[in-house]
Amino acid sequence: MPSLASGLLLNVLIFLAAAVLIVPVFKRLGLGEVLGYLAAGVVIGPSVLALVPDAQGVLQFSQVGIVLLLFVIGLELKPSRLRVMRKAVFGFGSLQVSVTTLLLALTAWWLGLSPAAAIVVGFSLGLCSTPLVLHLLGERKELQTRHGRHAFALLLFQDLAAIPVLAVVPLLAADALMTNGAAPLLREVILAAGAFAGLIVGGRFLLRPLFHYAAATRSREVFAGTALLVVIGAALLMELAGLSMALGAFIAGVLLADSEYRHNIEADIEPYRGLLLGLFFMAVGMMAEIGLLAEIPLVVLGLTLGLVLLKALSLLIATRLYGGSWKEATNLAVLLSQGGEFGFVLLSAAAAALLDQALVSLLILVISLSMVVTPLLFQLHVHGLRRLYAPTRAKPTYDSPRDESPQIIIAGFGRFGQIMGRALQGLKIPYTVLDINAEQVEVVRRYGNKVYYGDASRIDLLKAAGADKARVLVIAVGDPEASMRIVEQARRQFPHLKLYARARNRYHAHLLMRAGVTHIVRELLPASLELTRDALIGLGIPPDQAQHTIDTFRPHDEEALMRQLEVFGNEKKQIQTIQEAARELEALYEADEDIATRVEEIPPRPH
Repeated sequence: MPSLASGLLLNVLIFLAAAVLIVPVFKRLGLGEVLGYLAAGVVIGPSVLALVPDAQGVLQFSQVGIVLLLFVIGLELKPSRLRVMRKAVFGFGSLQVSVTTLLLALTAWWLGLSPAAAIVVGFSLGLCSTPLVLHLLGERKELQTRHGRHAFALLLFQDLAAIPVLAVVPLLAADALMTNGAAPLLREVILAAGAFAGLIVGGRFLLRPLFHYAAATRSREVFAGTALLVVIGAALLMELAGLSMALGAFIAGVLLADSEYRHNIEADIEPYRGLLLGLFFMAVGMMAEIGLLAEIPLVVLGLTLGLVLLKALSLLIATRLYGGSWKEATNLAVLLSQGGEFGFVLLSAAAAALLDQALVSLLILVISLSMVVTPLLFQLHVHGLRRLYAPTRAKPTYDSPRDESPQIIIAGFGRFGQIMGRALQGLKIPYTVLDINAEQVEVVRRYGNKVYYGDASRIDLLKAAGADKARVLVIAVGDPEASMRIVEQARRQFPHLKLYARARNRYHAHLLMRAGVTHIVRELLPASLELTRDALIGLGIPPDQAQHTIDTFRPHDEEALMRQLEVFGNEKKQIQTIQEAARELEALYEADEDIATRVEEIPPRPH
């Protein structure tokens, strides 16, 4: 008789084999990973081969993938940015949920359900799949587009809106509101609000010291374990209070978004997130009762088509009412026309009294099929029909840099890095370049430059490029996120390297300074000061006095930058510090007799 451990290992082997065999086929056909995972789940699930019969248990465990996904998204959203999004979350989100629920509930009532059941079904089917949509947007790098931001805002509002509905459905099913009044619901609301407030307050005061302690051990395993402890702990706290696990993880991520450990946490969480999200999509495929599709194909396909069309219509209406363009409305209509995983939970909760179990099974199959359809619609919408039949363009693979004992490694070879490269080449100082933009690498190579295509945040590529022997690493990439990943990996793995970094702006400079980088150049500062000096000369100020003005400004600006670093993350104090620095500079110039005199001597503007 096989042991429990061997049984678990067998299930793991089945999931891995299904993913390895089926997902690459779907990717090669241009259909994306998500559809491959869903198909793999259908194949190994109870409806086909029944290799793993407990689909419900797998789905519950795989919710950890959604938890990790929302945590990583929270890490990308600073509290200040979240405040900016509140209009989209509560304005657009409430509008879309209202329109979608109304359309679907009216349809369900017209098909014969009672008003209460119709409302529950309408709301349940109106929810979208957070991991599916975010995964599709992430594959296309469209999370920061206008429709990507609005899609995320809508998904966040749906997760928030599902919480009170999930609390009310069992009460409706048991007639608790009739017998016990509003006390049970009030108790649930108070408990949820307390847990919510406790997580935010506790997180603000405990998370940074906890990660500081973990980082001090210099053990990657301890640091990764701490990250998982925070994510799972926040998720369980929310679930115990009757809220969404994903919401708890999201809040924990937002609380750490301004932390200096953010990129390290993200790098350690990423492998678990990808694997568990794949498991979640396979579990959704396993949940689909394909037998119903064989028994009543017209009903199932008709309901699926009706759901997709009604949701697409509701999104078109809501987006246009909110002021979005037709392009954005169609993008959102295609992306969010499916049912979601929360629908499974709400419909199962309603099965106790409001809904018949057979109807619940049918609706869960419809939701699953709508999730299968979405990646196909997305591909058709983005690329056109010919994209499905055209041969897929192979993604270029990273080069394998040769360690030629460079003294300097340059990460990023755009306009900034190329100027440095030309100077080093003229001095015959050996250097190696890594750039993640394949097209840029090809262009630069045509001019005879030695550049390797690769991600400089990857330890193996840095080592292959000679980072363990080089003396200097120049981070010349323009993207602050990529820049910080390279800094953190280099400081951890190659502490002997002297780091010189390009800062895109003051905020990026503060991030670099907090990470311990001391040699920083703000990319626009030297050029803007030089142009300011020339403009002053153009006004009639002598060149030496114009240069003196710039020489006075530069140390004052550096001092102000350091003072702003001390209040990093506190927007109110940042604004106060900036205003104080402006007044101080004005006073400094007025106190300097040479500058004040020359400014007074500027001839008046001709009439």
